[in-house]
Amino acid sequence: MLKKRSVVLAGHATSVALEPEFWAVLDRIAVARGLSHAGLLVWVDETRGRRPLASACRLLALEFAASERVISEP
Repeated sequence: MLKKRSVVLAGHATSVALEPEFWAVLDRIAVARGLSHAGLLVWVDETRGRRPLASACRLLALEFAASERVISEP
């Protein structure tokens, strides 16, 4: 089931719907970067190019999770 979060991007209110597992990873990214949830979504929005926001969030979460796994493997 998708979970929605609301944010203001470029002066416009919008929402992003993602699976809870992706939100959990995005929460870890925000903490690691010293950002709020909204701050992280603003950064994703500014760097995503033409990719849909939800897709950009999922890809960021996957990249972060993969990098954590590589670091934690012996």
